Amino acid sequence: MLISYKWLKSYVPDLPSPEKLADIFNFHICEVEEVKNVGEDTIFDIKILPDRAHDLLSHRGVARDLAGILGLKYNDINYPKIEGEKTNLEIKIETENCRRYIGRIVQNVKVEQSPNWVKEHLASVGQRSINNLVDATNIVMFDRGNPTHIFDLEKVHGKIIIRQAHKGEKMMTLDNKEVELRDSDMVIADEKNILALAGIKGGKIAEVDENTKNIIIEVANFNPTSVRRTARAINIYTDAVKRFENDLSPLMADSSMNDMSALIKEMCPEAIFEEMIDQYREKQEQKKLSFSIEKISKILGMNLSISEVKKVLDNFDFEYKNNENNFEVVIPFARLDLNIEEDMAEEIGRAIGYDKINAELPKIKKVVRVDETFYKILWTRNKLLEDGYSEVMNYAFCDKGEVEVLASASDKKFLRTNLKNGIEESIKLNQLNLPLLGADEVKIFEVGTVFHKHGEVIHVCYGDKKNITEVTLDEFCRDIPMTELDALLEKLNSKDQELKIFESWSVYPFITRDIAVWVPEGTKPEKLVQVYKDFGTELLIKEPRLFDSFTKDKKTSFAYRLVFQAIDRTLTDDEINQIMSKITQKIVSLGWQVR
Repeated sequence: MLISYKWLKSYVPDLPSPEKLADIFNFHICEVEEVKNVGEDTIFDIKILPDRAHDLLSHRGVARDLAGILGLKYNDINYPKIEGEKTNLEIKIETENCRRYIGRIVQNVKVEQSPNWVKEHLASVGQRSINNLVDATNIVMFDRGNPTHIFDLEKVHGKIIIRQAHKGEKMMTLDNKEVELRDSDMVIADEKNILALAGIKGGKIAEVDENTKNIIIEVANFNPTSVRRTARAINIYTDAVKRFENDLSPLMADSSMNDMSALIKEMCPEAIFEEMIDQYREKQEQKKLSFSIEKISKILGMNLSISEVKKVLDNFDFEYKNNENNFEVVIPFARLDLNIEEDMAEEIGRAIGYDKINAELPKIKKVVRVDETFYKILWTRNKLLEDGYSEVMNYAFCDKGEVEVLASASDKKFLRTNLKNGIEESIKLNQLNLPLLGADEVKIFEVGTVFHKHGEVIHVCYGDKKNITEVTLDEFCRDIPMTELDALLEKLNSKDQELKIFESWSVYPFITRDIAVWVPEGTKPEKLVQVYKDFGTELLIKEPRLFDSFTKDKKTSFAYRLVFQAIDRTLTDDEINQIMSKITQKIVSLGWQVR
């Protein structure tokens, strides 16, 4: 959100310089993403997280928070209340998703350009001036945080109705986008048409234009979940959505209506105001929160005094009662984020400064608890690895099963009921890579969860292309001696375990070359292997594997398979042929013969 330094100073005149203020934002309130000078003003682009969006997406909210952090005086500017004449405006709320709706008719307005101060305020936060009436709604939203809207009274038929849309209803938004609605979408309507998407965007039908003379001001409070769902479904995201979807206090509505009225009166002195109609379904309850200094100190990891806590509460203008080390705080209506002791710990901690907390690791008594299932899995894995199996991890999603997955691909609509199908497929695929694996056969296993209607079970499946066995984890570990589990636990907790560093494998294909060489009988094969390593370059990624040997006429034939692969490219035959040529030249120079 863009925040104007000059706008903030209208509420907190004693603010420090913009340079110092940027650090205060970062260390006490939120992250500053950018600071830029615009004319005589400084603009902060701050990143407000959802937990504080209900009060900090506004200049007043940010100013009040800065005043509390810095212990400065906050000047709460309140416009004079404008009384109104008797009205015929009718408002009817037909949905629980509308928590409060205030409407007010204003007659004899004049649509024209806004005063310079309004244009400057809007420009400072990246907004374009449209006309005085629309600009007033934006000023109030960026100042107080509560979105507002204006309808042309002459284009409204009968009462204002806040209801759920009927499935298939359509409306045209102010930016000429036609939207087809669902019954889960909330709308502002009259007795004939849909006038707006509640909390999201106004409609074309009751749009204010240069001919508008009489208007209806709307200030409302909507259910955040309802607004968010509709906005995401129709792909419309506005400043109003950003505020409503993160929740706002319904009590903000009346002060926002008063500000709107005062702004319009200032810009349209001849305007005639009617009384406000306020429909309030469920009033916000006053929250109180109790905490002890001992608990807050423990959470923060620092020893707090009563005076330190009192200073923070006084600076933020909290009402509270204090009984020795215990406090009961009356939570301001706008602070929807303060609900439990941990929230107050965060509030006090950020005010005092987290840099004041000494960095000290907590003392933890290490007590090793054996999770039976976890160690059974570890024992199973080690046992199968020792028996020459390699572990695989297959998809839990498949095209058939007992437990269906919603909104998934056609071949992944179910969760697997066995591991065997995946193991069979893995054996087929890995059979193609035997040269790369340096193995004569594929022996693999998987320890994983299978899913049935009655619940989930951990299975063990292992085998090769000839035979596959699948059992439950408990069945596989039925005869494990507890001494083996204890030994495994001791090994895992040992400080002498070798550190293994992961190395990424190549995603490019490998090339194999078989080479058989006659050497004098009695020649050690290691000498031949050393030639392959010396001339195979870094592309020789596997230890040369002997797959055949025999002796005849005082000569021995050694047949080796060489595997080449690059980490960054696909190899060509020419590259490997050059390597093999150099290997052959070396072999011949030693008096040996390539078969």
